[in-house]
Amino acid sequence: MDTIELTKEITAVIRDVPDFPQKGIIFKDITPFLSNPPLFKKTTDAISQIYDGRGITKVVGIEARGFLLASPIAINLKAGLVPVRKKGKLPYKTVSVTYDLEYGQDTLQMHEDALNKNDKVLIVDDVLATGGTARAVCQLVERLGAKVESIAMLIELGFLKGREKLSNYELLSLIKY
Repeated sequence: MDTIELTKEITAVIRDVPDFPQKGIIFKDITPFLSNPPLFKKTTDAISQIYDGRGITKVVGIEARGFLLASPIAINLKAGLVPVRKKGKLPYKTVSVTYDLEYGQDTLQMHEDALNKNDKVLIVDDVLATGGTARAVCQLVERLGAKVESIAMLIELGFLKGREKLSNYELLSLIKY
């Protein structure tokens, strides 16, 4: 896998949307990437290859775009897929973690029977920003007794220093801004 060429291809289709969701933010829109089947497949296959042979038993996808990336990766790794959602969106008994945002708090949930102590987990999302969401998901995984094997992100916004909050974990990001 030529990751340099792959990152160039992905970067070429990511669209900048100024002032979304609020003024002053430049949103990295992955919709054009998702609508490019060969590139989407090549990317999820490449991420899967990195983790092949590492004994991943569950892939945790973070709502909502993380689901889109985590699903094919889970299939490729022959691992289960576990969704992490915002509070009140899962139908069964859940475990929760509340974490700080820039202006307030949010709560994430996972089914209480989604993981066990024998699970080796890959956490997947589209963008690493401040790291708060990914760190909260790590806490959920560990609360259920599973091991966070690694975290994989399509994009990392390095200027927001999210990697610092995840310094105890292996972290892969294909594209860094």
